[in-house]
Amino acid sequence: MAVLMETTLGDLIIDCFVRERPRCSMNFIKLCKKKYYNLNQFHSIEKNYVAQTGDPTGTGKGGESVYSDMYGEQGRYFEREDLPKMRHTRMGIVSFVNNGDNMLGSQFFITLGENLDYLDDQHTIFGQVTEGLETLEKLNEQLTDTNNKPFRDIRISHTIVLDDPFDDDSRVSYPPRSPSPTYEMLIKTDQIALDEKEDEDEGKTAEEIAEELQQREMAEQAQILEMVGDLRDADEVPPENVLFVCKLNPVTTDEDLEIIFSRFGKINNCEIVRDRRSGDSLQYAFIEFDNPKSCEQAFFKMDNVLIDDRRIHVDFSQSVSQNYKYKPKSNNVEPRKRQNSPPRRNETKRSHQKSPSPRRRRHSPSPKRDRKRDERREPEKRRRSPESRRDRDRDRGHRENYRDRNGRDNHRDSDRDRRRNDRSPDRRRDRR
Repeated sequence: MAVLMETTLGDLIIDCFVRERPRCSMNFIKLCKKKYYNLNQFHSIEKNYVAQTGDPTGTGKGGESVYSDMYGEQGRYFEREDLPKMRHTRMGIVSFVNNGDNMLGSQFFITLGENLDYLDDQHTIFGQVTEGLETLEKLNEQLTDTNNKPFRDIRISHTIVLDDPFDDDSRVSYPPRSPSPTYEMLIKTDQIALDEKEDEDEGKTAEEIAEELQQREMAEQAQILEMVGDLRDADEVPPENVLFVCKLNPVTTDEDLEIIFSRFGKINNCEIVRDRRSGDSLQYAFIEFDNPKSCEQAFFKMDNVLIDDRRIHVDFSQSVSQNYKYKPKSNNVEPRKRQNSPPRRNETKRSHQKSPSPRRRRHSPSPKRDRKRDERREPEKRRRSPESRRDRDRDRGHRENYRDRNGRDNHRDSDRDRRRNDRSPDRRRDRR
């Protein structure tokens, strides 16, 4: 009259009260025998109260008794057994859940506390846990959400009937093996997996934990640099064949450095970083080898070596700028000339035609602006009186020396006018 129930937290042995609760005991033993409880989840755990399971749907609203196989839909639930009276007085009491109207199905719970008297008149006790109290303590320590659902995916992995006093009914089918987990169970993401540890640092040394934290911080910084545009890709890594050299003497040149490091292998590029304006050395350089092996040999051999009275320091490059650096072309190679190619935009010949003058900006009519414009055009009208204008016209008519529109002197024209006036009849009469 006992059942071994294997869970993901440990094993439980449940003894059934066959004499006091025959129908409940038969229902529980036969459901365990037909593997109905396999892979069922503990969908509700309340600390120091109960741990509920027995629903294949994991919602707390499903499940059916073994009598449904015998009597069909009407046997999905069966009536509870009240006598004799039993009480929930200690940890490990197993009871069927009341589904309403004193009807029982397949869901059951295990008490995790003591003196739970308010459960006596509502639910039906049919067994107790005789072995595996440490498993109940683990269940009691699980963290849950506001709906009492544990964050960890805790399930009944297997059930084995140790003693069955009831005869097997031909209407109930018993599978030859336990059911396999479904695809939905394997890809479940809202809970901690069955084989996943709650504490990620469990079983690790302090050095391993510090290294993981450092790698995590580096990944976070790389993502930040990608968002601000300093990196093209957060997963980008620096080249393995580039060596970083610092603490150089300012007098050390690129050629000297290349000659010193060339004994480790072929060097593709050796460049000392210099100031853009002054051209002075910033006392660090990047050396690109042909293969990573040569770079590794230089790293182990050249650290703290004396060069030009300075002890240098070498390390593997952490810069990714070499991945996008454009190498200049050699000076010996002449650029290829374009043949029969259309001229560029800036090489197009300009036309000799004058460009149209820009259109003048039109202003809205203003009396004050028009008056000022007239004053600028005829300033003498504003400065002189009518008498002065008459004198000016008279003087202008008798002026002898003046220039015409083309800048030529008109002395002859003035003399001709004077002689013509002398020949007039009025002038002759005055002479007589």
